[in-house]
Amino acid sequence: MSDSSPLPPVRLHPEAELARAALSTPLLSRAARLARWAGPGTRVDAGGGLVEEQVPAAVELLGLTGGDAAAYASEAWRVAVDAGLVEIVDEEAGTVRAGEELKLLTGGSPRDVLTVWLAALETVVADATVPDLEDLVDALDQGGEVDFSSLDWDPEADAEFLDGVLGNLYLLTVSEDGPGDGTVPLPALAASMIVPDGMGEPTNDVLEQVSDAMMRLDDQFRVLEPVGLVDYRPVDEALMADTDEEPAATVDDTDVARYGMVRLTPLGVYGLRSRLLEAGFDAPAVGDLADKGADVLLDGTARFGRFAARAETEQWLARREPLAAARELLAAARGADAGAPLRRLRCQQALSLVGAEAEPALREVLDDPELGGLARVWLSERGAAGVPAPSEDMVFWLTVDTLAAQLAAEGNSEELQALVEGLAAQHSGFFAAAWRVEHPATAEVLDAMGRLHPDKKVAKQARKAAFKARSQQGS
Repeated sequence: MSDSSPLPPVRLHPEAELARAALSTPLLSRAARLARWAGPGTRVDAGGGLVEEQVPAAVELLGLTGGDAAAYASEAWRVAVDAGLVEIVDEEAGTVRAGEELKLLTGGSPRDVLTVWLAALETVVADATVPDLEDLVDALDQGGEVDFSSLDWDPEADAEFLDGVLGNLYLLTVSEDGPGDGTVPLPALAASMIVPDGMGEPTNDVLEQVSDAMMRLDDQFRVLEPVGLVDYRPVDEALMADTDEEPAATVDDTDVARYGMVRLTPLGVYGLRSRLLEAGFDAPAVGDLADKGADVLLDGTARFGRFAARAETEQWLARREPLAAARELLAAARGADAGAPLRRLRCQQALSLVGAEAEPALREVLDDPELGGLARVWLSERGAAGVPAPSEDMVFWLTVDTLAAQLAAEGNSEELQALVEGLAAQHSGFFAAAWRVEHPATAEVLDAMGRLHPDKKVAKQARKAAFKARSQQGS
């Protein structure tokens, strides 16, 4: 995932809802309970962890049972320290007191609560890439240093791998063509990091790498679930017990689920977006443009998917009076630059959400060569009286403008191909007239029609028309 191109915009849940979710996560709630429990008699070791003799009391306080109870209590304490819920007073004496951040969990704003949760998340993400404690103990040499080579562990590479996985999970979650319920099979997520783009049938070596990555991710998502980042259905233990069994070539949904299923929670979406922004990615959220000008809205939503663009525009319109909003949108839609056709398309889509109060603004631009066509469409769709018929030049200009916008928005899509075929079928002399249209994108549009039309004869006509258009433009 590149940090140079913007990610799809995400629809975040309200901060108050996310803050409530953060407070109810097992890990943060345990950390808060330990922070309130800590007192003058609490002692920590040199690393800030609870001294061994106090762990049983922490386990009892949290009501933990089972073989991992001590580990869970120690993890919660570590989160409390890292998130500022507990403050170390004297490192040499190992004394602690409640941290300033603890007050934010009860008396702070939702944003304050989420800031504390994000600090906890960073601790857990870092922990997720660390090998089991038993493995670390085995890898200690006589000098007390960890022999990383014996662990087959590269801390930097493992952290980078997990960041990449979480980035791909975020991208799959927020994309409009992603999984409908946001749930991603673990094999697909592992393969997204291992299988090279364009590879047809994966080799046995690649499949083995995917399998190893799945097992690593299974451990990591088990660690990440208690902080509220994901909902996770682990890999079926029976599958791991029989590693020699070849997976069936075709499996049903039930079998796929046995290999692990992961879904970002709404809180997890918020957390990963925050981490992506911190790392320098362009990770927009729906509503970011609501207080911006119409020019920023139209340019910004130009790269949004259809549903996200509509949601962003609805928020923008909700803050404005319909007539003033329509005038601002129309003014921002003008221009002869390469992005103008798509701005006008987004403007037209935005105006479709505005009521009859905007009619005066549309009538004001009926004679505008760039906006008169879309104004007539808007007025006619609402049954307005006295709408003048467009000239032939305006019809052809609007057609080229619309095709240029669709080309910029979707590329050589099936929808655009169908539009091209329909135009050529309805107007036998379309290409003879289209090359004369004085629009900056005329030649580009005709070239696209030549590429997209399945009829070779029609495609040739389009290419000839594109050549004439370029000659007319002197390029």
